[in-house]
Amino acid sequence: MRNGVPIGEAAAFVGVTVKTVRHYHKLGLVAEPERDSSGYRRYGSAELLRLVQSRTLAAAGVPLAEIGRLLDADAAGFAATLADVDRQLTARIDELITRRAILHRLTDGDRALLPDRAVALLARMHDIGFPTDEVAATREGWVLAEALVPDGFDDYLTHFEHALEDTRLVTLTRQAAEAAAWEPDDPRIDELATAVADHYLANPALLKTVTGLQARTDAAPATR
Repeated sequence: MRNGVPIGEAAAFVGVTVKTVRHYHKLGLVAEPERDSSGYRRYGSAELLRLVQSRTLAAAGVPLAEIGRLLDADAAGFAATLADVDRQLTARIDELITRRAILHRLTDGDRALLPDRAVALLARMHDIGFPTDEVAATREGWVLAEALVPDGFDDYLTHFEHALEDTRLVTLTRQAAEAAAWEPDDPRIDELATAVADHYLANPALLKTVTGLQARTDAAPATR
């Protein structure tokens, strides 16, 4: 390679395009070699080495604007810059992993909007016999609640989880959902309302499934 090779062969040797080589020249990463007697630029060992170094650093994620300074730096400066690039790449990788996890959650509509614990409770509601419409309405309410009161949502789920252990309450709640289809003057409505009120009064801790998020919402500062 005493006389060097033309730009096309240099690009092929390095593994880039001729356009990339010229871009490196424009950025000052690699000095353009002198033209020979035929008017062609010939790339010798020094230029090829610089091209390989530039391409390798660019492929590793080093910004092109930093490569020239990096190649001209001493060993300590080179190591420090590479360490900084490594930190940036690690942050970028973490961001991409997070985005990929979100995409995976989108395959399940509930999991894209609600935490796993809430999704599991919705499934449990369905398994113990809650009407589909009731489960859907609960899901919609939870999506809004989690967005509006994120700090209190996990505590609310704890209360709701405990409420699902109360078989009497579950029965009454299912009946209340079914009552939506009853006639307004159906005597069962008054009976059901009395039974529900009596059960809540006898078990005041259950009221947290009704008032817990409301209290946190009222306490939250208004925003404009």
